[in-house]
Amino acid sequence: MAAPVDNIFFALLILCGLVAFLVTAVALFFCIRYRRGSKADRTPSGKSPTKIEITWTLIPMLIFLGLFFWAADVFFAMSRPPAGATEIYVVGKQWMWKIQHPDGRREINELHLPIGQPVKLIMTSQDVIHDFFIPDFRTKQDVVPGRYTTEWFTPTRPGKYHLFCSQYCGTDHSRMIGWVYVMEPAEHAKWLASQPAPDSLFALGERAFRYRGCSGCHAPNAALRAPLLEGIYGRQVPLADSTLVRADEQYLRDSVLLPNKQIAAGYEAIMPTFQGQISDEELNEIIAYLKSLGDRPSTEEAR
Repeated sequence: MAAPVDNIFFALLILCGLVAFLVTAVALFFCIRYRRGSKADRTPSGKSPTKIEITWTLIPMLIFLGLFFWAADVFFAMSRPPAGATEIYVVGKQWMWKIQHPDGRREINELHLPIGQPVKLIMTSQDVIHDFFIPDFRTKQDVVPGRYTTEWFTPTRPGKYHLFCSQYCGTDHSRMIGWVYVMEPAEHAKWLASQPAPDSLFALGERAFRYRGCSGCHAPNAALRAPLLEGIYGRQVPLADSTLVRADEQYLRDSVLLPNKQIAAGYEAIMPTFQGQISDEELNEIIAYLKSLGDRPSTEEAR
């Protein structure tokens, strides 16, 4: 998205520079022509300035409407990750970035990516508001406690790029920095081979799902009656108040931490809260597991 953002920036720079030049030139012209003591004719013309006023009102309005729709098109493109983008979870914390890849690999203040692969960051904060900012990619997004925000990009040039927190977040805000490494496929494969191979997010999430006792209520043969979760991600869920909600990452997060916030239709509000008992990293793993349900067999089924 760097090129479209730059194009808008330079268009605004040229337009504002042109307007500033014209205003300054006209101001200087009148300062000189109508200075004290000059013989310029100061007799009012008596003509109505209506046409001039309409012209200088309509032209800027049309120009800035055009800029608005141009910028809106880029904004919506920046807000809609492409299908198939690699989903990476990010947790902001005073004062570091904790990053977890789909294969379970973790990084702190570093993000290694292959070139040409769209990336979708699913981000939340552990404490205060942060902001994930990569200046060279012309993209940044607030990272907010208690909710998920997303940011996406497709790295197109190999290199090492600055990563900042651009939202003041406390005493060591200026030290909350890192690097994004964009690598050729062969180099990225070499980097992966040099790292220990942990369990995938799916496997870690399934393990946490069972350890926390979630399978005791949400499994098909569970003793307690609770909503089944296979294929729930992305689906419209009917609620007890007769409304519908889309089961996205935020809905799944709230269902774990704030289970009485949105009660599924036909069920009682008996689920306990896990707020204060589960870390953001473990919650991300459980959500990654729930998102995959219905698309792949569980570990036990695979055996």
